Amino acid sequence: MTEDLSPAERYAAARIRAAEEATALAPFRELYEFGLDPFQIEACRALEAGKGVLVAAPTGSGKTIVGEFAVHLALRQGRKCFYTTPIKALSNQKYADLVKRYGADKVGLLTGDNSVNSDAPIVVMTTEVLRNMLYAGSQSLLGLGYVVMDEVHYLSDRFRGAVWEEVIIHLPESVTLVSLSATVSNAEEFGDWLDTVRGDTEVIVSEERPVPLWQHVMAGRRIYDLFEEESDHGGRGSARREVNPDLLRMARMENSRTYNPKDRRRGKMVREADRERERRSRNRIWTPGRPEVIERLDNEGLLPAITFIFSRAGCEAAVQQCLYAGLRLNDEEGRLKVREIVEQRTASIPPEDLHVLGYYEWLEGLERGIAAHHAGMLPTFKEVVEELFVRGLVKAVFATETLALGINMPARTVILEKLVKWNGEQHADITPGEYTQLTGRAGRRGIDVEGHAVVLWQRGMDPGALAGLAGTRTYPLRSSFKPSYNMAVNLVQQFGRHRSRELLETSFAQFQADRSVVGISRQVQRNEEGLEGYREGMTCHLGDFAQYAQLRRDLKDRETELAKQGAAQRRAQAAASLEKLKPGDVIHVPTGKFAGLALVLDPGVPGGRSNGHRGYEYQEGPRPLVLTAERQVKRLAAIDFPVPVEALDRMRIPKTFNARSPQSRRDLASALRTKAGHLVPDRHQRGRAAAADDREIARLRAELRAHPCHGCDEREDHARWAERFHRLQRDTKQLERRIEGRTNTIARTFDRIHALLTELDYLREDEVTEHGRRLARLYGELDLLASECLRAKVWEGLTPAELAACVSALVFEARQSDDAVAPKVPGGAAKAALGEMVRIWGRLDALEEEHRINQAEGGVGQREPDLGFAWAAYQWASDKSLDEVLREAEMPAGDFVRWCKQVIDVLGQIAAAAPKEDSTVAKNARKAVDALLRGVVAYSSLG
Repeated sequence: MTEDLSPAERYAAARIRAAEEATALAPFRELYEFGLDPFQIEACRALEAGKGVLVAAPTGSGKTIVGEFAVHLALRQGRKCFYTTPIKALSNQKYADLVKRYGADKVGLLTGDNSVNSDAPIVVMTTEVLRNMLYAGSQSLLGLGYVVMDEVHYLSDRFRGAVWEEVIIHLPESVTLVSLSATVSNAEEFGDWLDTVRGDTEVIVSEERPVPLWQHVMAGRRIYDLFEEESDHGGRGSARREVNPDLLRMARMENSRTYNPKDRRRGKMVREADRERERRSRNRIWTPGRPEVIERLDNEGLLPAITFIFSRAGCEAAVQQCLYAGLRLNDEEGRLKVREIVEQRTASIPPEDLHVLGYYEWLEGLERGIAAHHAGMLPTFKEVVEELFVRGLVKAVFATETLALGINMPARTVILEKLVKWNGEQHADITPGEYTQLTGRAGRRGIDVEGHAVVLWQRGMDPGALAGLAGTRTYPLRSSFKPSYNMAVNLVQQFGRHRSRELLETSFAQFQADRSVVGISRQVQRNEEGLEGYREGMTCHLGDFAQYAQLRRDLKDRETELAKQGAAQRRAQAAASLEKLKPGDVIHVPTGKFAGLALVLDPGVPGGRSNGHRGYEYQEGPRPLVLTAERQVKRLAAIDFPVPVEALDRMRIPKTFNARSPQSRRDLASALRTKAGHLVPDRHQRGRAAAADDREIARLRAELRAHPCHGCDEREDHARWAERFHRLQRDTKQLERRIEGRTNTIARTFDRIHALLTELDYLREDEVTEHGRRLARLYGELDLLASECLRAKVWEGLTPAELAACVSALVFEARQSDDAVAPKVPGGAAKAALGEMVRIWGRLDALEEEHRINQAEGGVGQREPDLGFAWAAYQWASDKSLDEVLREAEMPAGDFVRWCKQVIDVLGQIAAAAPKEDSTVAKNARKAVDALLRGVVAYSSLG
């Protein structure tokens, strides 16, 4: 090609090449065996030009290369680079990658568990560690040139997202920020905010996957393409993706299998032919079993594969099913290699613990090339699975969605069993963003020509909806930022109250709220124009029709209010009558599914507490358990008794009566019909309507009749315009309230927190008190509760094991709340201290309510401490065996280790924050850390 260029063009090209070779990017590119993609080059050039960058690109596209270039620039310039990640596993993995390239002397690691070479020029850390360093004014920040925030889209996380914004806002201006994000639909909006708070920021968005992804549905023995490609569709010269007609036909066939009354009139031969056709089609459509899926993919050359199952138990069951099916994905050489690696990585675990951890069953699966991966597993076991998968020695992994969060574990194929998952409250459809995140694992760069996403056919599946999921890239970044107590004291300590308030106003949360107000303001303007038109339409020549319309509304509102009062009064009378019922009363149920004669077995009157934070059974009033004349035993509700009920008669209920015995119910129902079948209940007489005697209604009616507009011939036309005016005016006021509610929301929350902390003597305007300085060192969801416990000396005199039990209540949250069973807790001083912690929380909860700090809405307040891990923490810190602790806790090893590490983290904070004189807490907190950090809890590796 160069021969075709003129001398001037060749000279210009040579100058461009020389200029490129003089940049830091040229030697960096030589570190990689493959060429960089355009988006990576664009981002690296922006970085070298001194700009911050936001890179939004699909999973597996190589975003981290931009982060690694920031490391390269820092070393070249003699400055520091901090590489932050959202989870410890990712930090460990990145640390190992950077050590391999730059050597252990230049790379450090800081997580809650590990501190390695923290003064190195490159330090990998979790985002929380950097936040804590910023608030503490750490000397490590000196000479910091670059901060890489990997997986920055985590700032949407409801529980931890605020940390990302705190770091972005508080980093020194001299630091260049590199933000790496998954593909989000509002990257430009996020980039605009970064531009505002960090200065010149280049937004680079890449929608292109490095490895093409093919979407499939597996039904029965067949794998169908989700889309059929139609090129030059309609002569427009462009390709268009249509849903595979075979899948649509299958869905229609399945949905049409409903009873049709006309079928009865069709001939017997025709009906039998239809049934035969249906039988054949059903033989083709079924949800294949897990071993069947893996075997099919193996035959098609589509392994290694990750199957996402939204349940830990489901992942473990899947491995067992594959083992029982005799599935073997490794040959003898692979099996021996697996055993060698596993034995080497687990050598430090005592043999007695291996049995408790299910090691031998786990090893058998690994040797066959099959494994589970979820948060309930021991961290060491998860790391081994990851290593073997990357090496190609594990070919089928059954994982929960946590695996999709950044771990470098790509596969050729990703399988989704279902498109519904439990979100903590209900079973909900997965979002397009979640679908993109999960299927993003398919296709290994540099290994696979294409990746594959396979969704298993489920009854009632809609291929069109699945195509919508697969074809949508909407994953908006939504801020979850809110001020916390710890944040408030740290900000006031560094900047004073006024400046802190201004800083919080610069958060992404406020930025988004302010932008959303623009659209609402436009709607208000349009509504005001509409109100002018309606005002003209209701103008009456006889008088002020707005005044007349208001009288009509007042009258209607008063009538509605009286009707509601009457209904409430009748409900109260009915509830009062239910409370008088006794076992053996014969009643007549006036309405509902079980209307008619009934015998009261249990009046269902609340006997216990009727108020409190935990749920109670009869918040809707008495719920009598009755036996109906039709032999049914049912618990009725207030809705079944719109009018008061009285006992018609009484009957003796035999002591031998068993509500679960059909014979017992039959005999008693027969006796009920014999004794009371002839009784007719008194008809309930409804009293005179309250509206008939209401003075206010009489006054309003008189004023209406006397108003000049009452005699207008066009009165009802005017009234219709007036009603439209009123509705639009009401909507406009609601919009104005929304604008008011969204403006300065973060600052208002900060003001409330400041007021509460001032009342508790943590703050005095711009001054942070001794108590406030202690709170500034306590991070976590229950920071204020921990500080108040130290202040009240709740933990003084406790043993290290008892202190571990109490601190566990500050971090533990049960996966599913179980109010029926009280958790087991240690006795003695620990039990008293836990009780006092709950009482202090109750006081703080009331104070938060008084200051309008709503935990449910803003997520700011202190949740109730959970005592569910106290006994396990106490046992483990008391040197009990792993077998005994896990058996009593009924908890997977991975969860146990994770909670122990979180307890250790908070104990470390308490040791630093507790008074050093006249206190045993600091010393015992350090001893508790030593007591917990043993055995499985201590088996944390560096990747």
